[in-house]
Amino acid sequence: MKRAILDKVPKNGRVVVAMSGGVDSSVTAALLAEAGYEVVGVTLQLYDYGFGVNKKGACCAGQDIADAGRVADKIGIPHYVLNYESKFRDEVIDVFADSYIRGETPIPCILCNQTVKFRDLVGVARDLGADALATGHYIRRVECEEGVRLCRAVDDSKDQSYFLFSTTSEQLEFLRFPLGEFTKGETRKLAERYDLPVAAKPDSQDICFVPEGRYADVVLKIRPDSAKKGEIVDIHGNVLGEHRGIIHYTIGQRRGLNLDRAEEALYVIKIEPNLKRVIVGPKESLKTTSITLSGVNWLGEIVPAGKVIECDVKVRSMRPPVLAYLELLEECNANIELAVAERGVAPGQACVFYQGERVLGGGWINR
Repeated sequence: MKRAILDKVPKNGRVVVAMSGGVDSSVTAALLAEAGYEVVGVTLQLYDYGFGVNKKGACCAGQDIADAGRVADKIGIPHYVLNYESKFRDEVIDVFADSYIRGETPIPCILCNQTVKFRDLVGVARDLGADALATGHYIRRVECEEGVRLCRAVDDSKDQSYFLFSTTSEQLEFLRFPLGEFTKGETRKLAERYDLPVAAKPDSQDICFVPEGRYADVVLKIRPDSAKKGEIVDIHGNVLGEHRGIIHYTIGQRRGLNLDRAEEALYVIKIEPNLKRVIVGPKESLKTTSITLSGVNWLGEIVPAGKVIECDVKVRSMRPPVLAYLELLEECNANIELAVAERGVAPGQACVFYQGERVLGGGWINR
């Protein structure tokens, strides 16, 4: 229980917990209630199931909101549901669709954390007179002499730091992440111990508003004219075939190209949206050592623009960090030089910076 006590929050302080209806946020609420805090559960309704499909393992709609309410009743805390469908549509779903149309590979979960879940929900928590906003994310907030640091979770298999790189220093002062010190197994055992109605609920899978991983279906629903056919060409410009719309392709993709005459395995290595063209090549063509970033959020000590520092970076959520040389530039831009080439680095994805366990920040990959 000592691991659940929140830094600099009085024992009887008010804490708003973001409750998605899943196991992690439910255990967070139960832990803090048992520890003596005045807990208020808040759930954001982000979309209607009519938008996509009523599927298991989603969050922030339908049954999941009902589950959050049942958990709140079980542990005896007030629970509020806020309708954020319009904001979520404008700032996450529409951005997701437009990103695919630009030939990018977006990560809406980061945008969701960056906008409605942290920026807006932090404001709601403050309006409710809370001393902190707690979430069920697996990441650690560490107090030190220099201030507050964001660090990787104890359970490396559940670490969510890649998806939270855009958390600002100001937000970190108010946010708390009790589960950062726990393993997923420990969280499941706590759910059973508290006899929570969601104790056996499976973890969320894929993107909440995307049915069965069919991204293109969602893009077409929002932008019906987005699937225009075009050429598939090799790295020399030779036309190999026709594609059914660039929204169906992402960097590194091999399946679905339907190039029966190809003599070797080919992968999508570049997408040119203006020309409606998909460029394919051998696996080796996917390698790169240079990356440019925009929208950089920096959480480390002040570094002068133009100075190169050594750190580790992740270019995909499921890949291990690799050694890199980072040059921060003006206007939240940066250049990255990887010590070892990475495959399938895609525009629209995030590149997150680390110094050991500490999250230094991150940015959005341009090319």
